[in-house]
Amino acid sequence: MKIVGIIQARLGSSRLPYKMMLCLHGHPIIEWVVRRVRSSRRLDFVVAAIPESKENDLLEKYILSLGTAVYRGSEDDVLDRIYKTATFHGATHVVRICADNPLVSGEEIDRLIEFYDKHPCDYAYNHMPRGNTYPDGFGAEIVSYELLDHIYRTAIEKCHREHCLSFIVDNHGRFDIRTFNPPEEISEPDLRLDIDTFDDYCRLSTMDFTIETAPHEVVKLFKKNP
Repeated sequence: MKIVGIIQARLGSSRLPYKMMLCLHGHPIIEWVVRRVRSSRRLDFVVAAIPESKENDLLEKYILSLGTAVYRGSEDDVLDRIYKTATFHGATHVVRICADNPLVSGEEIDRLIEFYDKHPCDYAYNHMPRGNTYPDGFGAEIVSYELLDHIYRTAIEKCHREHCLSFIVDNHGRFDIRTFNPPEEISEPDLRLDIDTFDDYCRLSTMDFTIETAPHEVVKLFKKNP
């Protein structure tokens, strides 16, 4: 078994261009994501899947400087990019991590993998509060390579190519989908920790935390500063 954590990242965001390189408390956002993901004990390998367009050359250079692998592929067909990244690195299972989540937790990624091991299913997630009480932004999604291959060959709609695992959710009757609740100290489903807009970036920039801050400490900070 080889569980590969794939960080989906790019510079060409329409709502907040070049946000991966925006400085958050002294480090580019992509560094927050990479370093926090690499704190996972259950991932066998971590790689960033980024577009092959020239504007992302800077992103590749920075990620490589952090000692993390990069695979480059289609900008718009994200499913193709993730699938080929997983194939190239010989994954048996894929944990997809969104780079919009600078506070993603290696600990919660491990909790996801452990849940998936104990409760075999097609797809498990804890990256958003859908059917659970997780904050938005601590976790990830996991599927087998076999299922990813099936989706890659089956999904044809543009929305399912742009949002690579949405095919599963949109066809939930065909798949065994599972999630679970977090520890009580981080059970805050109304809390959003992702960065989609400049307002999101400003909000996180005013909070006092570091790359090493644990999820329960992050939640405490946000509860003190709603």
